Amino acid sequence: MVDRAQPASKGFTLMELMIVLGIMSITLMLTNMWLSTQLPHWRLNGAVRQVVSDLVAAKMRAVVERNRQRVFFQDNRHYVILDDKNNNGKIDIGESQETRDIQADYQDVTLTASNNPSFLPRGTASHLASITLTNTAGSKKITLGITGRVKVKS
Repeated sequence: MVDRAQPASKGFTLMELMIVLGIMSITLMLTNMWLSTQLPHWRLNGAVRQVVSDLVAAKMRAVVERNRQRVFFQDNRHYVILDDKNNNGKIDIGESQETRDIQADYQDVTLTASNNPSFLPRGTASHLASITLTNTAGSKKITLGITGRVKVKS
């Protein structure tokens, strides 16, 4: 009687492949669920960073150019940054303005403002303002002090 040894297997069995695919699909499903809950938080934080950086940039421009920089909040998604060269508080011909749409990058974020702040040439603000940004993840409040300080509150 001849004993023939079976050759060593050189691959994976179908059962092993099915188990690996099952584990991968469960991991992807859990990751997708976690990611869908985190996206609104990331959008809200990104929108807050955008508005804060625009306010700080307007403050710095007021100091450098020695004229007022006004920020007008038009509705729940648009705001305008005005380089008010003649310091009259209005948009005139020859004055540069930048319109921002917060929902262009952060779809579900809306904003409300209590006032339209104006930055003076010495870096202070002429009006106190609070800007609230809201989405499904919650809301964050940006406050602008008379000293020109921009602060974020949860």
